[in-house]
Amino acid sequence: MDLRSAQLFQHLAGSLNFSKTSEQMYVSPPTLTRVIQRLEQELGAELFFRDKRSVKLTPAGQRFAQFVRSWLEAWHQLQVDLQLASAELTGEIRLFCTVTASYSHLPAILDRFRLMCPKAEIKLTTGDAASAIEKVRLGEADIALAAHPSTLPANLAFRSIASLPVMLIAPTIPCKVNDLLQQNPIPWNEVPLIAPEHGPARSRFDLWLQQMAINPLVVAKVDGHEAMVSMVALGTGVALVADAVVINSPVKDRVKPIELNYRFEPFDLGVCMLNKRLQEPLIKAFWQLATAKG
Repeated sequence: MDLRSAQLFQHLAGSLNFSKTSEQMYVSPPTLTRVIQRLEQELGAELFFRDKRSVKLTPAGQRFAQFVRSWLEAWHQLQVDLQLASAELTGEIRLFCTVTASYSHLPAILDRFRLMCPKAEIKLTTGDAASAIEKVRLGEADIALAAHPSTLPANLAFRSIASLPVMLIAPTIPCKVNDLLQQNPIPWNEVPLIAPEHGPARSRFDLWLQQMAINPLVVAKVDGHEAMVSMVALGTGVALVADAVVINSPVKDRVKPIELNYRFEPFDLGVCMLNKRLQEPLIKAFWQLATAKG
């Protein structure tokens, strides 16, 4: 099967009308008929039921239509990938993510990106995860690795790349916080809490307080999960953070998860950018590589 035959079959499988496909695909009816007959001979199966009034796909034709659709999609993606590679795209991408994401998820993405676009440059800025969406929306970053917000602005595109579990952590050192956590039941109204300033972590934190009917003793409001982990390690209080932050923290041995009869919704980590920039060649290349499966 060649590319032209696949395209003709796909169109006919959709139109179920030989005359229409002949006209719209710029091929004579006899030629279209010969293409279909040749495909049927190669497959050893009839692809269409034909009579004077109608054309329908046979069961074999339906299966072949699925195969052709996938084959053409793969062919198109290959063309895009090769075009991007051969174009030797140049320019700069302003990328924003957290310090943790720069360790945990960004390296694999950049390794693939540099192979395809070796002449492109990445200008990386790190900061609070809750600021990522706003950085893109205001044009201060071209692309961000961000947690999906409760409400995504309509002009932004977002595609998931990972699910990050969320947990409440406490210090491991002897301190007042641990004295309170060892009580049964835990007097949550007395436990010092370090609250996220804003963003997806804050919404999960507030929902937990509401559902557990806790009147919180908030001792600090902090931007950035990395800073919250450090404050917990010092014995300041407990905090809600993504497990990836703890795993990559230099003070991970000084904090521990708190076992709860409550499940926090994981963070949906993804790539975020303005919709209107999706067709810019360099931006598109990064988007495709960052969100590719496997």
